Amino acid sequence: MSRQLALDTINLKPTPRLAHTDYSLGYHTDYIRRKTGMEPSAPGATQRLHELWGIDFLFGTNDGLHGNWGAYGRATDMGHAEYAADGSDLRAIGECPFKTVEEVWAFDAVAEYGLPDFDEQVAAYEQSFVGGRDGNPDQLTTGGYYKTIVSGAIQAFGWEMLLLGAADPKRMERVFDSIFRFTLHHMNAWAKTSAEVIIQHDDFVWTAGAFMHPDIYRQVIIPRFAELWKPLHAAGKKVLFCSDGNFTEFAEDIVNAGADGLIFEPDNDFGLMTERLGATTCLVGSDVDCRDMAFAPWDKVKATMDRTFELARKCKGVIFAVGNHLPANIPGEMMDLYIDYLQANWER
Repeated sequence: MSRQLALDTINLKPTPRLAHTDYSLGYHTDYIRRKTGMEPSAPGATQRLHELWGIDFLFGTNDGLHGNWGAYGRATDMGHAEYAADGSDLRAIGECPFKTVEEVWAFDAVAEYGLPDFDEQVAAYEQSFVGGRDGNPDQLTTGGYYKTIVSGAIQAFGWEMLLLGAADPKRMERVFDSIFRFTLHHMNAWAKTSAEVIIQHDDFVWTAGAFMHPDIYRQVIIPRFAELWKPLHAAGKKVLFCSDGNFTEFAEDIVNAGADGLIFEPDNDFGLMTERLGATTCLVGSDVDCRDMAFAPWDKVKATMDRTFELARKCKGVIFAVGNHLPANIPGEMMDLYIDYLQANWER
């Protein structure tokens, strides 16, 4: 595991092996006990598993001092599906406070939630980043923001009212712009911190791809991403864009807007990503699907790993990651097969 290896990968510098990250390892409580001999909640247990797994990069975002929008104005609780082994994270969907589409079109995120004091936000971000870095000195920790534009609209309105609002793109652009302005305040704050890498998260598509007309993405959403990244690049930081779902058709647009790297799920074909962007862009992902690890035989998982190794070695910067987390229902035997095979084959 190496913080520097992750930084070199993002900067497209030669590395002796593929960089590695995986998500949601903390959900595997029995596995942590078995591999580390420690209780999952014990100090150092997570770090020990990261050491055993050769984790170089840790995903992190922080929506800031006013990040709990429901405490400052209207917001929709979208609930949470059962993901933890004991189902403790299950949460029902809350009622949307927006009753008409006209209320959506009248919404302004800055007026609704208020911007935190800029200097206080910078100090809070720096404290958060330094704490994460000091607690995980062997991994690259990041700054980042989650509810960027479309994810912010999902948080505010929920899916139904967002889709109704987006049916009128001209009226919805003003709403998206208000969420962009709220986010820009936070990206300006992150630019003042010592974080080297910033994750810009925005779940702006579905598994099947775009849910709005492509022109909305190319004329309204992505140009605003470019504005968010200007202060970060001016401060010498790298930007990794992250979205769930299939954004293959917009990948090059996002890179042209200024993203230094893309974090993506296997809904986006890894071969196409490497062919189009492997020479210019850090790619965080793989051909491996967490659903295969949970339900398919090892031979299928191994085949997707082999395809990833072959394609990744043609790229300048790849951080190997299983698509969309490692859920708790992946058997421990599969976890062992996966990590052992990865470490036996990750040399460049």
